[in-house]
Amino acid sequence: MDILDQVQGVIEGIEQGKILQTFEQFYDDEVVMTENGQHERVGKSVNRAYERAFVKGVEMHAAKAGVVLVDGNKAAIEWLFDMTPAGGSRLTQRQVALQTWEDGKIVREDFYHG
Repeated sequence: MDILDQVQGVIEGIEQGKILQTFEQFYDDEVVMTENGQHERVGKSVNRAYERAFVKGVEMHAAKAGVVLVDGNKAAIEWLFDMTPAGGSRLTQRQVALQTWEDGKIVREDFYHG
């Protein structure tokens, strides 16, 4: 499976609301993740806890991918999320996920959002 197909698998999983299942399937055991390029989270177990807390802390109404770019082992996905944070008001968040892939898994992902 090439990277574009793998990226499409991530998109389909997230759009179907299967955030945690998608994380388990497509992320490397040593994945490094950041929000706005700060505070690297290293390793699947650390990032799994972060993802679980995110899923638990929001009601996700919809997730939709926009522009998708793939170049070699790099991918960029523009996301639009319609969600309500726990105790908050419904909002729309736009973010870009920059991914680095190796051996069919995401080894680095940096999220950029406002």
